[in-house]
Amino acid sequence: MAIHKRGRQSFILAHQPVIDCWASVAGKKESEGPLADTFDVTSQDTKFGQASWEQAEKYMQQLALNTLVQKAGVKNRDVDLVLSGDLLNQCIGSSFSLNNTGLPHLGLYGACSTMAESLLVASMVVGGGFADRVVAMTSSHFASSERQYRFPLGYGGQRTPTAQWTVTGAGAALVQSSGTGPRIESCTIGTVTELGIKDAANMGPAMAPAALATIRAHMEDLGCVPEDFDLIVTGDLGQLGKDVLMELANRDGLNLGGKLTDCGTLVFDCVGQDVHSGGSGCGCSAVTLCGFLLGKLKEGELKRILFCGTGALLSPTSTQQGLPIPGVCHAVSIHCGRD
Repeated sequence: MAIHKRGRQSFILAHQPVIDCWASVAGKKESEGPLADTFDVTSQDTKFGQASWEQAEKYMQQLALNTLVQKAGVKNRDVDLVLSGDLLNQCIGSSFSLNNTGLPHLGLYGACSTMAESLLVASMVVGGGFADRVVAMTSSHFASSERQYRFPLGYGGQRTPTAQWTVTGAGAALVQSSGTGPRIESCTIGTVTELGIKDAANMGPAMAPAALATIRAHMEDLGCVPEDFDLIVTGDLGQLGKDVLMELANRDGLNLGGKLTDCGTLVFDCVGQDVHSGGSGCGCSAVTLCGFLLGKLKEGELKRILFCGTGALLSPTSTQQGLPIPGVCHAVSIHCGRD
């Protein structure tokens, strides 16, 4: 019997897992943005001293994991499971980063929703009593993503105003059965939704319908309202996608005014850094959560957030065949852990 299920697609955690520690690694452009002081490790070298951008992404995940366990005061052998994924073909950033570590690993793919997806699954594993200590982790890299999904950088293609800048970064969070810190209280698993958008340089609006569907499902399944949260944080619609979400929500009678923000608009100065519509990529919501947002929750400056990771489920093959871009959004409700 599914005793923790609520409504169609949500569940509560009777034994709320604790996000005990977190770590983030960011690149040069990210270290020049408004969240610079919240990152644990930054690099002015886009390759992080590696031979390629893809190997740099692997290295970023290794740095994030190593920094996480050091901050937590544990060893690799103390970690029961790592849940991770990325944007590279076959998620090689994640699998290569854990090669020969001896760490049990489940690979995930939710595109840019992977940080929320990994947290959601980690909460089920820990809350269900299957593990005591699970790492949720993901990454992205601007150059490797552009090469895979759009045009190689050497092509010199003009970026459209709707385009977003893929974050070069990795984030990791340690989800435990006990401890102090922010707690995961409930989650909503997203449904795949698309609006008919086919432009791979316009992913924010493509993901907006999925974000609305998940936010509404969370409210209906769990009997809550936007006012119950300090912030409803999407990641990563960018400025244009955030505007589309607000418009869709207003049409649907759901008032998100004053509560909605987006990781893609938080991580960069969208005007001063010339990132057009804002940030994107798995690393966007990962570094924003594993620093800025969890830090605010730890200090009690935020009491409760709804973290809504959004992902565009396209591939080079689907784009070349002219197919529309489906989106997905997974929501994780996190509170500060204080009464």
